[in-house]
Amino acid sequence: MVFFPNHSDTCGGRLKLDYVDDNHIELKVKRLSDTATLPTKANKHDAGIDLYSDKTVTIKHLETVTVDTGVSVSIPEGFVGLIWDRSSMGCKGIHRFAGVIDSGYTGEIKICLHNSSYGMQFWPYAPVSYDVKIGDKIAQMVIQSIPTVKIEEVTELFKTERGEKGFGSSGS
Repeated sequence: MVFFPNHSDTCGGRLKLDYVDDNHIELKVKRLSDTATLPTKANKHDAGIDLYSDKTVTIKHLETVTVDTGVSVSIPEGFVGLIWDRSSMGCKGIHRFAGVIDSGYTGEIKICLHNSSYGMQFWPYAPVSYDVKIGDKIAQMVIQSIPTVKIEEVTELFKTERGEKGFGSSGS
C-alpha cells in the first residue's frame, strides 16, 4: 500500500491523488477540448486504457503523424504511462511510435502513429492510406509501477553469463 499526500487543488485539478494500493490507482483526467473522448477500459481487469483521437487525419503510406487526444492525465509518482498499439490497428499496419508518459508530465497526450500498411486484399499490393476520425480508438495506455533509479558511474560491471553478447546472440 502506498500513500500520497493530498496535493492542493490549485493545480487546476490535474494533481490530486489521495490513495493508491496494489489493486487500485485513481487516474485523474482533464478534458482539454469539447470534442475529446475520455479514456476508457473495456473490461475492469484489462491492462490497457483506451485512448481516443481528438483530430481527424489521413495517414498516408509510410507517413508518421501526431494525433491529439484532447486529454491530459495525472499519473502518480512511482508510475509511468506506456503507450501501446491497439491490436486491431497493428494488424492493419498502423503502429504507434514512442510512448512514455512520465508522472511529472501533465500536458496533452499525443500519439505518434505510423502507417506501414500495404493493401493486402488486392494484387498487386498497393500502398494504402488510413483514416482516423475524432472519437476513434487510436492507442492504449498501460500504467506500470517503476522504481526510482539512481545512476552511478562505475569502472566495471557485474559479470553475467551473457556478458556483451548483443543482437542475435541467443540464436534465431
